[in-house]
Amino acid sequence: MERHFDLELEKLKKRILKMGNLVASQVHQTMVALVNCDVEAAEEIIEADNAVDELDVKIDKLCQRIFALTQPVATDLRLIMASLRMNNDLERMGDHAVDIAKRVEGLSDYKDIVQELKIDELAESTDAIVRDVITILNSRNIVFIKDIFDDSEIIKSKIQLISEQIIVQMTNKTDVVVVATNLMIILSQIERIADYSLNIAESIFFLVEGRLVKHSKGFWDQGTATKKNQDTTTEENEDTTIEKNLPSEE
Repeated sequence: MERHFDLELEKLKKRILKMGNLVASQVHQTMVALVNCDVEAAEEIIEADNAVDELDVKIDKLCQRIFALTQPVATDLRLIMASLRMNNDLERMGDHAVDIAKRVEGLSDYKDIVQELKIDELAESTDAIVRDVITILNSRNIVFIKDIFDDSEIIKSKIQLISEQIIVQMTNKTDVVVVATNLMIILSQIERIADYSLNIAESIFFLVEGRLVKHSKGFWDQGTATKKNQDTTTEENEDTTIEKNLPSEE
């Protein structure tokens, strides 16, 4: 039974990483299609979305099966809890990538505006933050989580700047109102992708450290992080940590 449990946990780890790589690829392809206003590439992204949805369901069912057949504690329980959250965040991230792809066709006649607004720089930053958080998921090296927080702020600053430029465009050129509105929606979706990357970073921190940092702005600078693989607690302390972090029934 213990051997089977270990195999199930290993399967869960592999599936979460597979989900991460799949979504990272999806986001990358979407950003390339966006920058190039490539309608054909965008359509391929939309058609391939089923793969993410199917894996999402498999991961959920696997977590349910592990819970039903065993009573996981300590690090094993953290793995399952974190996996459920990350799986949900990755699936939503993929949805936003697909939503962006669906709007690429509306930009096909306005490639000059896309270039003028330097959407390529924002797309590159978005691609990077997703790729980096998946790398951390694989390595579990939380030292680099701070980079995800910094990159998220950079993305939000770029979105703010581009949004201001779009408003100016809409004011001066009434014929770009439709494409400008389309771009504003895309910017909102890119911001959500950055937010989900942050969520995943927080889940990785919980998985490694056993502490919830959700909604704890600036937690990294408050010295809550420790070096990778630092073993400062026993299994009993880990159980206590989890119990303290579990939400109450209220």
